[in-house]
Amino acid sequence: MSRHPTLVRGRALRAAAVLATFGAAPLGAQPDPYVPPPGEWAHRPPAALGLDSARLALAVQWAQSHEIDWLPDMATQLARNTAREPYPAIQGPFKDRGRPNGLVVHQGYIVAEWDDTRRVDMTFSVAKSYLSSVAGLAWDLGLIPDLDAPVRELIRDGMFDSPHNAPITWHHLLTQTSEWEGTLWGKPDIADRRNGYQRALMTPGTVWEYNDVRVNRLALALLQRFGEPLPAVLDRELMRPIGASDAWQWHGYRDSYVEIGGRRMQSVSGGGHWGGGVWASTHDHARFGLLHLRRGVWGQRRILSEAWLERAWCPVPLKPTYGYLWWLNTDRKQYAGAPATSVFALGAGGNVIWIDPALDLVVVARWLDGRATSEFMRLVTAAFPASARPASRGSATAPAPGAWRCPAT
Repeated sequence: MSRHPTLVRGRALRAAAVLATFGAAPLGAQPDPYVPPPGEWAHRPPAALGLDSARLALAVQWAQSHEIDWLPDMATQLARNTAREPYPAIQGPFKDRGRPNGLVVHQGYIVAEWDDTRRVDMTFSVAKSYLSSVAGLAWDLGLIPDLDAPVRELIRDGMFDSPHNAPITWHHLLTQTSEWEGTLWGKPDIADRRNGYQRALMTPGTVWEYNDVRVNRLALALLQRFGEPLPAVLDRELMRPIGASDAWQWHGYRDSYVEIGGRRMQSVSGGGHWGGGVWASTHDHARFGLLHLRRGVWGQRRILSEAWLERAWCPVPLKPTYGYLWWLNTDRKQYAGAPATSVFALGAGGNVIWIDPALDLVVVARWLDGRATSEFMRLVTAAFPASARPASRGSATAPAPGAWRCPAT
């Protein structure tokens, strides 16, 4: 039996949604899109799916020849990354990195693959998009009924009680506009303020700031709502259903433990900035990307609601290239080389999950020099027929073939 009655109700609603989606197929309907089974993934020659093989090969060569300037020795690299920060201590586990590798998936099939795509590596802030999906599970299951409600209505640990923090909503946390003030796992919010360490705090919802401490506060809040470790939730509700391997991991910090219901649990981190975060293979990241490309459906099973993904990929007015812990390519401002319909999970070190609904495309690249990423995307896009490439303006939620609309507010 589920620990949460709301989980039971949420699963029933999810099952009903799948029946509505896949109930009766009309005569002459197109076959279901290919879904890779666990442990397998079919390849197709690019030309068989209408792509220019030579141009796609150029993109792969570009990625292979533009490795990020990071040391394989992650202990030394993390120390370099945090050397000028006011609170530089590394608090979570880390591992040495592998070689650049990647996958290109079109129509569900692998059309290009290079180097060791089965190796498990750190992925840094790609973890934020995984955290977004866990928040989506919580919303779909009724654990967060109202994303615009103050977090303190459901989380009563004292960290949202101050006059400044009291108005903070789930939407604020998910869009990095919360301005949450406090200390978590030994790191004050000032530890990752990108706009000046001593700047004045603003009213929640009025400024966008990329801040790992606040993302970690969201992770703790989600742990408190589920009442079980988030890696267990992700594994049961998402990773196993999409056929991911059992090699991926999601770490927190050595001091990020709390007691819930008499059980000691670790709260995970939303990145590897101070160690920890999601560690996964390129293959597992590609499955995660394909689930989102397919609008939350895997085969005959709905895992995330389309309503959630519409919100997750809707541009934040304060930061039009950001959604719910996902990066957007609104008006091609994030990467000029990619279509405006593209969406990204991005992590330091050149870790990228690139999703484009209009192109039916998922690309995962590891340890790619950030200065070369846009050109890599341009080269991949150039492998598609000109007629298939989406318009240069708009966003993933703009009205366009394969794209979505923002939900009505």
